[in-house]
Amino acid sequence: MISSETRLVGLLGDPVAQSLSPLMQNAAFAARGLDWAYVPLLVAAERLTAAVKGLVALDFAGANVTTPHKLAVAKLVETDEPSVNTLVVRDGRVFGSSTDAAILGELEFRRAVIVGDGGAAVAFASALPGAPRFSRRGNWPPEVSDADVIINATSERDQSLFELGPGQTLVDLPYPPTATARVAEAASARVVDGLDVLVAQGAASFELWTGMPAPVDVMRAAVRSA
Repeated sequence: MISSETRLVGLLGDPVAQSLSPLMQNAAFAARGLDWAYVPLLVAAERLTAAVKGLVALDFAGANVTTPHKLAVAKLVETDEPSVNTLVVRDGRVFGSSTDAAILGELEFRRAVIVGDGGAAVAFASALPGAPRFSRRGNWPPEVSDADVIINATSERDQSLFELGPGQTLVDLPYPPTATARVAEAASARVVDGLDVLVAQGAASFELWTGMPAPVDVMRAAVRSA
């Protein structure tokens, strides 16, 4: 139950109703005994500036940022990142960072390829300087044959975008799994699905807001049960 003492964290995006982040983060707050609440906030593009100011006015602890605002919000807050998915509000200032690529810390690889051109793709490109990036509005089709990790940062769910094989790992950002992920799994490639990515970035965001270690097992169980 939210009271006047509850610290609030929001999710800024459009849409937000389908997100599992509120379920995951509220389970994490409860596990750490925190009187915090994570709330979805539907924000149209033309109201993003007002929404960021509103976080300060309403004394939010921070927020996540999702589609389609990750690139735009980076221009409104204090950050060096080109794409931002996590906001921390402190002393009337809003600081931005990206935890989108946190999953990379769990992987071993030599050469990565990024497919997509949205905010998440930009965040992975920032974390992987020099990695080739493919998109339909630029370099297409993706050339992935010599990569051992391929990040699918597109929103395409129904069409398989490329084929992988044994020894390759697909990091598939959308959830539920895409056609690309199903084809990769059938070809004996490893698939790191969107829920694994969500938990990794969510845990990193949790730690930025609270300063406490994230209860990763609780967060994983929450999203998997959904």
